[in-house]
Amino acid sequence: MRRISIFGATGSIGANTVDLIRRAGGADAFQVVALTGGRNLAALADLAREFRAEVAVTAHEDALPELRAALAGSGIEAAAGAAAIAEAADRPTDWAMSAIVGAAGLLPGLHSLAHGGTVALANKESMVCAGPLMQAEAARHGATILPVDSEHSAIYQALAGEARAQVERVIITASGGPFRTWTPERIARATLAEAVAHPNWDMGQRISVDSASLFNKALEVIEAKELFGFTPEQIEVVI
Repeated sequence: MRRISIFGATGSIGANTVDLIRRAGGADAFQVVALTGGRNLAALADLAREFRAEVAVTAHEDALPELRAALAGSGIEAAAGAAAIAEAADRPTDWAMSAIVGAAGLLPGLHSLAHGGTVALANKESMVCAGPLMQAEAARHGATILPVDSEHSAIYQALAGEARAQVERVIITASGGPFRTWTPERIARATLAEAVAHPNWDMGQRISVDSASLFNKALEVIEAKELFGFTPEQIEVVI
């Protein structure tokens, strides 16, 4: 039975991952090792119970009593804080989803690579902040970094079996977000509600704002460089 962990289990990517696991057989087909989340403790506890996880971890130390109460009688370990998330990532797995938002996802991603399995990487900040370190750790342990972002997943699949040296350029597409047709003056007056109203995707608030400003696309260019070894000049963005 494959051992899996989901870091960021209660977010949008985590929810999609959970759905796939359910459809593939759930707790009868997989041994869920660790599930982590933020302040949505009820959802985290429900998932931990459903998949009979070994440990459930909230990123917020002050939320530990509530998580423990939600898991009372289940036999599932409850933990909290960045150190606890890193410890959860130290537990051997065959496959791990790295979906924590921001630089906080770097450490559990690195720890997960040490098991020599597959790390499904939705946390682009890991590659932006420490791409060479991530790649070195993967190589040292024979692990696989599997891009989850749609653009990078498409590049990964397109390159399968191909000679990377023959690739002249890579085109990353962008929807332009909710401000695509706005004037600079109108964008300067945009509200948070307008920024998170993405035309195509229902994402978390932070990522939605990054998408609206196209800052997210800049991160994706860096991620593509670090994942695939292209030069910045080879990477083009088209809206």
